[in-house]
Amino acid sequence: MKLISVGDNVTDCYLDTHEYFPGGQAVNVAVNAKRDGAEEAAYLGVFGNDERAAYIKECLRAEGVSTERCRVACLPTARPGVHIVDGDRVFVHGPADSCPALVRMRLAQGDLDLIGRYDVCHTTNEADIDDQLSRINAVVPLSYDFSTDRDEAYLRTVCPNVSIAFLSGSGLSTDDADSLMRHVYEMGPKVVVMTLGERGSHCLYEDKTYVQDAVRVDAIDAMGAGDSFAAAFLVSFGKTRDAEEALAFAAQKAAHTCTLHGAFGYSHREEGRRDAQEV
Repeated sequence: MKLISVGDNVTDCYLDTHEYFPGGQAVNVAVNAKRDGAEEAAYLGVFGNDERAAYIKECLRAEGVSTERCRVACLPTARPGVHIVDGDRVFVHGPADSCPALVRMRLAQGDLDLIGRYDVCHTTNEADIDDQLSRINAVVPLSYDFSTDRDEAYLRTVCPNVSIAFLSGSGLSTDDADSLMRHVYEMGPKVVVMTLGERGSHCLYEDKTYVQDAVRVDAIDAMGAGDSFAAAFLVSFGKTRDAEEALAFAAQKAAHTCTLHGAFGYSHREEGRRDAQEV
């Protein structure tokens, strides 16, 4: 099973401990997919040209994640701030003049040729490539993380171009979450996965709903848990086509991520500068 992810890269800045970690939804999924047993994993996105970007690339090399055809822009890497409160994340804004805020990824034919070498392409609501999804889905099954974005017009635009949909049920009752899953499923995706935090996760596949309990751990940091879940599900499902097994594997991997600092580790000390402001 081979996976490529397209989208953002950032450095998550932990303001209380003055350290940062490599991150970004697409980066997190690529790294976790490789750790979870993907034969190949790749990341495609736009890097800044500062020391933080160089550090993210170094970490990706260490994890065996390819960065072929990534772009470089003469801009700083995004650096959102975060506090950890009772194991959960409280985000604060970083500087607005960062790479993902000012540069948008545009896919060339060479990118599509690269993507077509993989079994699945994963992207997210943070990638800003929604108008290019049909081009990706024409060459490889497309996985998409909607997070908590549920606007009807948005769903109707994106869903027909998605094969596997991930959604967060944050703030929804279980019944409402299942209704949303069914609604998304009827708009095109063949697999719809809903994460519900401590209530576990559900998957709708071949018109059957599968339910998985959350795995209990002593969580210290939930950063990247959803991305870890998505990566594990994609790797397992890609190998077995067994939704129940994939949900169980994903729950285990997401729980493990909550026992680590950062989305996948690699702490780097800050140089004494606060790059984010409270809101």
